[in-house]
Amino acid sequence: MIVDIGITSLYALLGIIIMIIGSMIIDWCIPGDFPTEIKRGNRAVGWLCAGIFIGLGYIIRAAIVSPAIPFMEEALWHGIKSSIIYSALGIIFFLIGYYLLHICHRAYSLTEEIMNGNTAAGIMLFGSFVGMALIISGAIH
Repeated sequence: MIVDIGITSLYALLGIIIMIIGSMIIDWCIPGDFPTEIKRGNRAVGWLCAGIFIGLGYIIRAAIVSPAIPFMEEALWHGIKSSIIYSALGIIFFLIGYYLLHICHRAYSLTEEIMNGNTAAGIMLFGSFVGMALIISGAIH
């Protein structure tokens, strides 16, 4: 039981670290200053960030539960490595999906709308990120 608690704790911590790093990468790749906009109370950015975190959670969960090997020690290290690789792949596809969505909506700039506080654009991207995460997590799992 202690071993199970240790492994669970390790994967939980790994998942949280990957989520934080993933959100930082996405924040860096999407134009705009998320922390400043959150401080200003920009709800559109809040919706966008919520979609990112929920989406990353789905992707990372799929990456963690996906690998399985019968031997405990091998399974642990293989699982950690696979979780990191599949999470990184999921984050890459998450960004590809964002840029494809950005290309398809040429009538307006989603990023500009969100940075200007357009809550509807933030909610739309929230839903898009959650939808993409469901697809990506299905591909991983």
